Amino acid sequence: MSRVVVIGATGHIGTYLVPRLVDQGHEVIAVSRGTRGPYHASPQWDAVTRVTADREAEDAEGRFGERIAALRPEAVIDLICFTRISAQQLVEALRPARPLLVHCGTIWVHGQSLRVPVTEDEPRTAYGEYGTGKAEIEALLHDETRAGGVPSVVLHPGHISGPGWAPITPAGNLDPGTWTALATGQPLALPDHGLGVLHHVHADDVAMAFELALSRPAAVGSSFHVVAEQAMTQRGLAAGAARWFGREPVLDFVSWDQFTRLAGPEPAEVTREHTFRSITASIARAREVLGYAPRYTALDALREALAWLVANGQADVGDSAGWLEG
Repeated sequence: MSRVVVIGATGHIGTYLVPRLVDQGHEVIAVSRGTRGPYHASPQWDAVTRVTADREAEDAEGRFGERIAALRPEAVIDLICFTRISAQQLVEALRPARPLLVHCGTIWVHGQSLRVPVTEDEPRTAYGEYGTGKAEIEALLHDETRAGGVPSVVLHPGHISGPGWAPITPAGNLDPGTWTALATGQPLALPDHGLGVLHHVHADDVAMAFELALSRPAAVGSSFHVVAEQAMTQRGLAAGAARWFGREPVLDFVSWDQFTRLAGPEPAEVTREHTFRSITASIARAREVLGYAPRYTALDALREALAWLVANGQADVGDSAGWLEG
C-alpha cells in the first residue's frame, strides 16, 4: 500500500475517495483549505492525517508544490488543479522523487463532437477558460510522463452528482425550480427540443476510478473518461425524473430567446455551456484498463442528489417527497 496525498480531499470526489483509500490500507494525507469537512462523515477519516493549505495563495508564492513534495508521497491525487502554471509548479517539485500523479480533468477538454461516443483519442477541441485550462494541464502531464519525469494518469469526469450539493438538472443548469416542475406536473421549458445531451456521473464512481488508477501501471501516460454508462438527453432525464413522482413530464420546447426569458440569463447561459457541448463520452478504455464499472446510472446519481436537496430544504417537490424513498 502507498502513502497517498489527496489535494482537495474534502470536496465532491474526496468525500468518497478518502474512505476508499483508507479501507484499502493506504496511508492518506488529506490536503484542503480546512474551511469545512467532507460532505459525509465516516469513521475512516479518523485514520487520516489532515493538512491545511490554501493552494491559490501558496501557488502565488511559489511554494505549494514544495509543500506537497515535503510530505514524501508515493502517489498524489490532485482534484483541484485548474491552470497549467499550477500544474507545472507541482510537477517540478515532485520530479526528483517521481511519485505517481493522478490528475482530475474534465470531459470539457472536448468541445462540440464530430463523432460519438467521444473517445480519449479525439483531438482536443476545448473552449472556455475551464476546458482549455484542463486540456493544457493534460498535455503538460503527458509530455512530462513521456519525457521520463513524473508519471501521470488523467481522469476526465462528467457532471459530478451525488448527495451534498446541487447537481446539473435535466434543464442543464442548477435551478432547483426544475425539480419542482417535474415533481408537480408544471411545464418545463427546454431549448432545442430537449435533445441536448448531458453525461452525469456519481461522485463515488469517480472516486472508484481514482482508487483503481493507483494500482494499474498500464494506466500511466493515458487519459480516461469517468462517466455513467450512458449519457442522456435533457428530455430523457426529465422523463426519468418525473416518473419518480408518478408523472409524465410536461415539456415546453422553446427557442433559445424564449428559454433565456423564462429561465433567466444566468441559468440559460449555464444550460448553453452544457448543451452546446452535448458530450457523450466513451468509457471503453476506462473499463478495459482500469476495470472501471460505474454502479450508478445518470438517473440514479441525480435521484440521490435530489433526495438530499429535498431533505435539506434546498428543493421543493411539493407533497411528493415520499416518491424519492422508493
